Amino acid sequence: MSITTSSTLALIVASTLCAQQANAAIALDRTRVIMNAGEKSVSLNISNQNKSLPYLAQGWIEDAAGNKISAPLAVLPPVQRVEPGAKSQVKVQSSPAMNSLPQDRETLFYFNLREIPPRSTKPNTLQIALQTRIKLFYRPAGIALDKTQAANGDWIEKITLTRQEGKYTLNNPTPYFLTLVEARTSANAEPVKFEPTMVAPKSNGELHVPENALGNSPVFNYVNDYGGRPQIQFRCDGATCTAALLKEK
Repeated sequence: MSITTSSTLALIVASTLCAQQANAAIALDRTRVIMNAGEKSVSLNISNQNKSLPYLAQGWIEDAAGNKISAPLAVLPPVQRVEPGAKSQVKVQSSPAMNSLPQDRETLFYFNLREIPPRSTKPNTLQIALQTRIKLFYRPAGIALDKTQAANGDWIEKITLTRQEGKYTLNNPTPYFLTLVEARTSANAEPVKFEPTMVAPKSNGELHVPENALGNSPVFNYVNDYGGRPQIQFRCDGATCTAALLKEK
């Protein structure tokens, strides 16, 4: 892919799961959003980490396929100016069309936030504009979680793991999306080579991990509602492994 040379170049760098916000001017206060049924809007805090320059913050929603949408969710305001070192908010607002979404499971969307730097007055300047992209889950009333369940839900124990022909398949019968980010052979072992995987509600997903790398008591870290990473301990009996949530000491 080629980039045309001009006096000012803008590079859009997209980030997923955990956004690389350390070098971003516009920072977001979370790594995922939960939109519960009945909520008309959810407010997200943003801040301009640059102490000398104002930035524009542009927000929008995408569906699970990555298509930009304006319903049933929208970002307000879609664009705003954030002064140097200042804080602000964006709202994800729902519409009545939310009622047409499945009510027996979560629905996945993506919230996007792009920073737009002020135009440079210096010649031949390279401007880098970072874009944050995080998961947004709509959660129907029938599967609502309280704060304890959202942090360390017992629904996790319904998950099973199947080993067959050197492959691991995660079986998720729950109504929640499950994202695994690390794998170990035991709770205190070093992480093994593992590709983070999200498994949709009421579905199965293959885990990309080397054959026989996890042993008979594999441990995975998953991402909860607050961005925490509790551990799931599996106990394997033959080809089937059952799950238990490891409580923090």
